[in-house]
Amino acid sequence: MTSSQAARDIDTSRPHSARMYDYYLGGKDHFEVDKQAAEQVAEVYPAIFVCARENRAFMHRATRVLAREHGIRQWLDIGTGIPTEPNLHQVAQSVVPDARVVYADNDPLVLKYAERLMRSTREGRTAYIEADVNDAGALLNAPELAEVLDLGRPVALSLNALLHFVTDAQDPYGIVRRLLDVLPSGSALAVSHCTPDFDPPTWQKITDIYTSAGTPVQFRSQKDVARFFDGLELLDPGVTVGHRWRPDMAEAGSATPEAPTNAEVSLWTGVGIKP
Repeated sequence: MTSSQAARDIDTSRPHSARMYDYYLGGKDHFEVDKQAAEQVAEVYPAIFVCARENRAFMHRATRVLAREHGIRQWLDIGTGIPTEPNLHQVAQSVVPDARVVYADNDPLVLKYAERLMRSTREGRTAYIEADVNDAGALLNAPELAEVLDLGRPVALSLNALLHFVTDAQDPYGIVRRLLDVLPSGSALAVSHCTPDFDPPTWQKITDIYTSAGTPVQFRSQKDVARFFDGLELLDPGVTVGHRWRPDMAEAGSATPEAPTNAEVSLWTGVGIKP
């Protein structure tokens, strides 16, 4: 499918989770229907904008830590969403210019913007594949993936703000296990996942908004998010609220009143290494 075909296939009659996320981040790649649904969420959870920003910030920090401290040079980012700069490959290549990144998503909307994902350094490589996380075999066997990633060497599997869109009926733990099984020792898993732990009534309302818009969601507890890391060596500080995972010095030095609360962020995050 070409980007022009993708543009024709975009459904603007109902809200879309990726375009709603773009709205939360202050982007421009959304429509009125997405804005209306996003503002419904913001009405019950005004900190959704904080949550979205902290999710991006976690991805940046996790990528830098894996590149600097664990020798990771390859990433597989599934559930890419609408590109927002800096993209994962730009963060990775700012640390290691030869980093290789494959983005995967099954949404024609993302394909429309895929050229943004291909602006690699001369030393590195990037690719975009149209694939569904529910079909791990097809995703891992995509020729575009084999052209960029060497699955005989460590790969960071990046699943940011994806797994709460995979309900238990879709076997999210089995999906993650199948993806990790083909990756060698030294590979990594980075996950961010929205949670109802700090305010269950509000997150039930958010669940209802997404479900009524045609997007089933399942927000999970810390214990349930931690299950994704079974068999891995969790990096400190373990599965923790997004803004508390390896905060940058500037963030760590922020005045306490300005720091977001756990309830505002409502995002469990973690990074694990495959032994």
